[in-house]
Parts: sequence; C-alpha cells; structure tokens
Amino acid sequence: MNASAGARATRRWTQPARKRPGLFSMDANRLTDLTVSPPEQTSRAPTPWQAVALITLYFVLQLAIGSLVTLVAGVVATLHDGGGLGAVVPLGRRWLGQSDATAVAVMITLLMSAAAITYLSRHWWPQRWSEGAPPGLGFTSSPHPVFYLAALAAGLAMPFVGGVLTQWLAQGHEVSQDIKQLGANTSLALRLPLAVLVISIGPMVEELLFRGVLLSAIARYTSNGVAIVLSALLFACVHLPDLSFLWYALPNLALLGMILGWLRVQSGSIWPAVVAHGMNNLLAVVSWFMLSR
Repeated sequence: MNASAGARATRRWTQPARKRPGLFSMDANRLTDLTVSPPEQTSRAPTPWQAVALITLYFVLQLAIGSLVTLVAGVVATLHDGGGLGAVVPLGRRWLGQSDATAVAVMITLLMSAAAITYLSRHWWPQRWSEGAPPGLGFTSSPHPVFYLAALAAGLAMPFVGGVLTQWLAQGHEVSQDIKQLGANTSLALRLPLAVLVISIGPMVEELLFRGVLLSAIARYTSNGVAIVLSALLFACVHLPDLSFLWYALPNLALLGMILGWLRVQSGSIWPAVVAHGMNNLLAVVSWFMLSR
C-alpha cells in the first residue's frame, strides 16, 4: 500500500458517519414534502352573513320548538279532558300559562336549540372550532390563566355597574326581564335546573354565536376592536324582546358585550367570556331565590 492509498483509507475511517433521520428527528428539508390541504379547506371561516343567519336560526328554533311544546301540551291536555281538536292550542297555552310548565318549556327549548347550533357550528367550521385567535371560534383553553380571574371579576362587577347605568338612564322606570320573573315564580324543584341552564348552557351558546362565530366573521374584514364593538351592539339588540324593548337597557348589554369580546380576543379563548357571562347570569339567578313566589 502506497502513502496516498493509506491516507485515503485513514480519512475514510476517521470521517464521522452520516446519521440517518430518525422517526422523531426534525429535518428542515422535509417540511417542503409535507402534504398541505387546499387553501379553501384550511381558510374556511364564517362570513358575516353566515353568522347573522346562524343567530337568526337560533331564535327561530326557539320559537319553533316552543310552539311544538305548546302543541304537544295541548294534545296531552285535550286527550286528558276529552275535548275536540279545536281545544288543542288553547289548552296548550293555558298549560304553559302556569309558571312551572313555562319553565319546563324554556328548558326543553334552550337545550334543543343549543344542541342544534353547537352541532351546526362544529360541522360547518371544524378547522376553526379549536383555533384560539379570530377567525377561530376559540374553543381551546387560554394559555394565560389570569384572564379567568379577570372573567370572574368582570362577571361579578357588571351586574352592579350595569344596574347603576340602566337605572340612571331609566330615570326611575322599572326594568323587568322575562326570565327573571319566570325564575322567581317557579317552584324550587324546577328553579334549580333552570338556574343551572341559565348560568351554563345559555352563556355557552350565546358566546359561541356572538364572540365565536359573529366576532370572528367580522374580524375577517375589520380590526378586532371594530369586531368587538359591532358584535356587542348586535348582542344587545337581540336581547331587547326579553326586556320589553326598553331602550335604556341597551347600554348595559352593549358594555357587557364589549367586555366579553375583549376577554375573548385578549385571552385567545372563548372560555373566559363564557365564565364572565355565566357569573353575570349567576347574580341575576340569586335574586330568584331571594324573592318569594
């Protein structure tokens, strides 16, 4: 073996072996080989028209399911009393005129409507469901636990701040709410499950609609700040029928909506807004148990 051959052999044996990429090793060059979904699938997000349509559907479902419950109640009452078909609707309305029966109808309506809206949202925008920042729907935990504390504080403070604001605008006029009157006049056995739904399912489905779908849809075309304000205004307006269309209740609801929107955007999750909304409703529910039937 000559000197040059020996040198080549020495370099061959001393040169470090090239590593094979393992199963969990990261290789920057492989990123270009990953299969990427088409843009129309990954970027699919709710539009403002879809958001408004879904909100409208939510209230239409409540009306339709409520009417169906009235019809079923009327049929049952008619069969029990032996009346004719013409008495179905009047007997159903008479049955729902009782506070306990109305509470049952409200619970059935809320559960069925919430289930339908949640299913449709999850089915239409599956990629956006657990995405934190808009246009995602935000159903993921927030990486900043401090926002949950802020949500609790806001939920406890808003009924008092909003109440003072509303009373100042109302100039002594009474501000009534249908669900508040219903809860105060319902028997304790039904008041408890109704209260649970009002502080859990109700806030969750409303936050899905307004701070999830609607805010994210508007944020596609404007800034997050504008989306927070516009979604809060619509949130306030759709609650007017429950407040007998008293305009001086709007600023309180709009302020609550903006705080909930801020929590949603800043936390990167919808859950702090749900917590704050639930706490706000909880203080209203407490009054049910303080009022005599």
